[in-house]
Amino acid sequence: MLRVNAQEKGAGGMAQAVSGTDGTRPGTLLADRAYVAIRDRVLTLQLPPGSPIDEDELIRELGIGRTPIREAIKRLALEDLVTVYPRRGTFVSDINITDLAQISDLRIQLEGHAAFRAAERATAADRAEAEALIGELEEAASSNDQEQLMQADAAVHRFLYRCSRNVYLAGAAERYLNLSLRIWHLVLDRLENLDDSVLSNRELLQALIAGNAERARELAVDHVATFEREMRSVL
Repeated sequence: MLRVNAQEKGAGGMAQAVSGTDGTRPGTLLADRAYVAIRDRVLTLQLPPGSPIDEDELIRELGIGRTPIREAIKRLALEDLVTVYPRRGTFVSDINITDLAQISDLRIQLEGHAAFRAAERATAADRAEAEALIGELEEAASSNDQEQLMQADAAVHRFLYRCSRNVYLAGAAERYLNLSLRIWHLVLDRLENLDDSVLSNRELLQALIAGNAERARELAVDHVATFEREMRSVL
């Protein structure tokens, strides 16, 4: 079993790198803002696996009080992104690479269904947002910036979850997306053809715009399976 801890992987990436379109917005609760900020530090390995969560440092960095920070940490613990040890403190959870197959197996079902429902239920506003996301995908693909590509990819996934209009589906899909993102960032500098993989979301968004639910499901499933194959090739 291969595990990665703070000593094996240095911190890196930007805190906001995978927040995508679900980042902090006007009127967002402080606990939600804290959650997104800390989550993105964990997912991009800026807070590496095994590293301690320093509440005082986060309060200073984020300008948010202790109570919202603690509420965010509780939520992250429920999602297996941080681990709380009584009398020892809170630490970023280790990455277990052998979990990839099981995570991907579940994500294929969740992502496919989320895409299906999103294409069925998308509003005119959603379709306009999908058009904008296509532009962001193309911009990311031309940037040669791996982090920007991952940000664009995560934004598409989270957009589909919202468009599914099913909070339980969205919550489950988000949780396993996040677990995948940590593994992806572990090998990000070794992934080839990342721009092609991310750009495949363009056709998925076009299926949503057209209301083609079955095609959207098919493309979402293929996208997850392709990413898993590419990660396995470099692990």
